[in-house]
Amino acid sequence: MIQLITLVGELATTWMQGKAEEAKVKQEVKIKAMQSEENWEKMMAEGSKTSWKDEWFVVVLSIPMIGAFIPSLVPYIQQGFVVLIAMPEYSKGFFSGSHSSIVWLKRLG
Repeated sequence: MIQLITLVGELATTWMQGKAEEAKVKQEVKIKAMQSEENWEKMMAEGSKTSWKDEWFVVVLSIPMIGAFIPSLVPYIQQGFVVLIAMPEYSKGFFSGSHSSIVWLKRLG
């Protein structure tokens, strides 16, 4: 009977040690993932110091707004918006999606 109790005790101890080891491994994985994400964010921040992708969209989207105040450009801007309105919906979606991914994806993540 004592051997049975000892055996059950050893099994319980082994099971608990296994669970503790599993929790420790999960914690280490989480720590490594956080460090990896932190390193990735540092790399992206370094790379974006000289990047013009966000500014490029601001410049491109500002051209019609600025041109609207130059009388000789108004007919061209109006015609441009007529063409944009006539574009297929999927083209507008592609443009909107690319702009959204550049500007908002990081903020959502």
